Amino acid sequence: MTEQEQNVQTAEKKQVIFSGIQPSGTLTIGNYIGALRNFVKLQNDYDCIYCIVDEHAITVRQNPADLRRRCLELAAIYIAAGLDPQKNLIYCQSHVSAHAELAWILNCFTYMGELSRMTQFKAKSAAHEDNINAGLFTYPVLMAADILLYQTNLVPVGVDQKQHLELCRDIAQRFNSVYGNVFTIPEGYIPKIGAKIMSLQEPEKKMSKSDPAECYIAILDDPDTIRRKIKRAVTDSDGEIRFDPESKPGVSNLLSIMSALGDEDVDSIATRMQGKGYGELKKETADCVIAALEPLQAEYKRLIADKAYLQNVIDTNAAAANSLAIRTLRKVQKKVGFAPRG
Repeated sequence: MTEQEQNVQTAEKKQVIFSGIQPSGTLTIGNYIGALRNFVKLQNDYDCIYCIVDEHAITVRQNPADLRRRCLELAAIYIAAGLDPQKNLIYCQSHVSAHAELAWILNCFTYMGELSRMTQFKAKSAAHEDNINAGLFTYPVLMAADILLYQTNLVPVGVDQKQHLELCRDIAQRFNSVYGNVFTIPEGYIPKIGAKIMSLQEPEKKMSKSDPAECYIAILDDPDTIRRKIKRAVTDSDGEIRFDPESKPGVSNLLSIMSALGDEDVDSIATRMQGKGYGELKKETADCVIAALEPLQAEYKRLIADKAYLQNVIDTNAAAANSLAIRTLRKVQKKVGFAPRG
């Protein structure tokens, strides 16, 4: 390669985006609107790594057969949503041993006080008092390893993960201050502001897959289930359709869902729906959700029926991820003084 070609290649090097989703529970339309659709838009401009973080999942006891099944299902959902496995790395965390190996080294550069301040550890400990394990405590260090292995530039983060990303940055800077410029310091990636989808039963709080099933619409819910859940969605008693998240959170949430999945802004929908009543609002919302999810669900059904294809995607993408991760891991191992390999 000539020097000119090397310069062009360097100039065209894309930034790396890393994101991990646990194969536990089910993805909701909130995940689809807030994350998956945005991921699809990024795949031509960034080197995107979408890890199925099954090692994180086992901080809570899992049924082994269900966990294996959900890993393939999540891969199928990623692809069905429009992520091209030729452009993005879609693989299982446990298939790249460098994640766990780097996490151990980073544990030795992370302080107990830092981990004890993690609010998510406190929340999960309260929710799982019978299983407050060391993995739950050191979860953020494994997350840091996930990110730092790939010299990640950008990490899509929600409010609940900002603290973990800050710790990741602190660990990377601490390591770099001792051993030189080893890790890229990642930044949070904040996508363009979109609709925040709230719980159907508690519209003052964000829709979450960890809530009871009636609170969320799952990406793979069938049409009858979607209609039933939206029909039962909390609204209010005054009967007026307008967008006002403070005084009318339930109605505003339904308008937000329709707007996010359709082509109208919330005020236009509210104006068009004047005088029609909440029953019609819920019917139109259900119709909109069903129509938006139909292509994804059809592609998912096709993909999940071809488990050999999905396994091949996971295997080949894991091999590619491993070749990237091992570069960082070997550099780190050399820096800390591990004996060279023959």
